[in-house]
Amino acid sequence: MIETTWEDNSWMMDNVLGLIKIRIKRGINLAIRDSISSDPYVIVNMGEQLQKLKTSVVKNNCNPEWNEELTLSIKDVHTPIHLQVFDKDTFSIDDKIGDAEIDLKPYANAVQMKLDDTVSDGCVIKRIQANRTNCLAEESSCIWKDGKVIQEMVLRLRNVESGELVVDIQWVDIPGSRGLLGGQS
Repeated sequence: MIETTWEDNSWMMDNVLGLIKIRIKRGINLAIRDSISSDPYVIVNMGEQLQKLKTSVVKNNCNPEWNEELTLSIKDVHTPIHLQVFDKDTFSIDDKIGDAEIDLKPYANAVQMKLDDTVSDGCVIKRIQANRTNCLAEESSCIWKDGKVIQEMVLRLRNVESGELVVDIQWVDIPGSRGLLGGQS
């Protein structure tokens, strides 16, 4: 996979608010799609963007550890981030294991608080409850860590019999972009 940095697309900066770093940490109890296990990987995209990001494949594991960081450009915090989990197959089309979405609005509101270094590391800034309108498997927290707001979450996969993804997200401002204070919340 060829990685593209935001510098390569500087002509698109007018529409970009910033970047989101998504750390795909691990999968929990993913569905079996091969005879006794799965070879899972995750694809991440957002709305109509052509940008699709992909983790590596973890062979024979329904509880994979990826700990991979992917970066998406963000044009609208009202558009959710879509995650799809697949089972890699060699001789046929990859099997879908499930999908989930990340709603950026609660996280964006926490980032817009513009906290400073007087906040102690590990301080919970905002809590987001799991409910029927989001994919959270449990309460999620936006925490202050190393001068940044990070949202840690466990996402329950949809359209599948079992499975969760453990991820976190972090906002990155881009010099010259509108940023989150450009009127969107």
